[in-house]
Amino acid sequence: MNDSDLENLLTDAESDRVERKSALSEPDRIREAICAFANDLPGHGQPGVLFVGARDDGSCAGLRITDELLIRLAQMRDDGLIQPLPSLVVEKRVLRGCELAVVMVHPALAPPVRFRGLTWIRVGPRRGIATPDEERRLAERRRSRDLPFDLQPVSSAAIEDLDLDYFAGEYLPQAVAPDSLVHNDRSMEDRMRGLRFLTPDGVPTVLGILVLGRDPRRFLPGAYVQFLRLDATELTDAVRDQKEIGGPVAQVLWRLDDVLEAHNSVAATLTAARLEVTRPEYPLPALQQLTTNAVLHRSYESTNAPVRVYWFADRIEIHSPGGPFGQVNPENFGRPGVTDYRNPHLAEALKILGFVQKFGAGIPIARQSLEKNANPPVEFVVEPNHVLAVVRRRS
Repeated sequence: MNDSDLENLLTDAESDRVERKSALSEPDRIREAICAFANDLPGHGQPGVLFVGARDDGSCAGLRITDELLIRLAQMRDDGLIQPLPSLVVEKRVLRGCELAVVMVHPALAPPVRFRGLTWIRVGPRRGIATPDEERRLAERRRSRDLPFDLQPVSSAAIEDLDLDYFAGEYLPQAVAPDSLVHNDRSMEDRMRGLRFLTPDGVPTVLGILVLGRDPRRFLPGAYVQFLRLDATELTDAVRDQKEIGGPVAQVLWRLDDVLEAHNSVAATLTAARLEVTRPEYPLPALQQLTTNAVLHRSYESTNAPVRVYWFADRIEIHSPGGPFGQVNPENFGRPGVTDYRNPHLAEALKILGFVQKFGAGIPIARQSLEKNANPPVEFVVEPNHVLAVVRRRS
């Protein structure tokens, strides 16, 4: 948007595409505004704009716009409180002689968007929590041709192929704020539509099959992890253990954690002060982060290959089908702050289920854990259709 467009919005008291904040003193209010603009209930199809450094009447608040303030605003996209991840741009602009932080929020392709489990909307001057009818309108706005693969319909599946008890008893209470559940009389199917497990027509999505599916491999043959433990350093060496770990994605990750922990040897050494220090061959947090990343960021489209975890005598190789996605490329892969999501709604589900603490933090956590445990740094081999992470044993 050019300066003229922004100046018109800045002073337009009637527009529902603009909000003004004189400072960053109430960050949750700013997140609510981002969520409301992403939902775009009026259907403008244009960005909503949040001006930080402007009073309610559009006049200048005299706020100093620092790099730190801009970074704090940009991080609101990735801190996991707004789901699915909103598309926004944060810039410093000088409008009519006033320094402002301008947050431009694009309408979501797959509403509803929620902040802390609540769907915020804006109509005219009102910003509030969506009613069940307003949420239904947002869900019905989705169109499969515009959506990422994890929201595509699985036409051969039916709602009976999803575990409704797990959805109602485990997932739903974690995904939606308790107050909203108590006062919400929507049917189970409507709630599943709102959380993107069903299309507006009631067909299970890829996300629904991955998270709630009774047998995900029936519809997505590569949706499992192949684990192989070998006695030496080559793939042709004797196999000590092998497993195919399938099921809903949460079950896959839990079972994989158990397998990794069971195979991880722990050594004890004595320090000069005669204190015993124990260290594993591999730090479990690093393996958890890297395997979760492999399951999350892999391509589930046009391939039947599983995620493969090969445990050799001197290293662990984690193979993920699908190369880098979006703004991530072989040159910037793993660089702090450079993230993109092939499966953004699966990322949301894993955050809700507790497997992702903060978006974009997996590789930094893995690197930190390896360094603390005295392992060599993780090595990445990034190809157009494949990513390999190599973790070497601690000496």
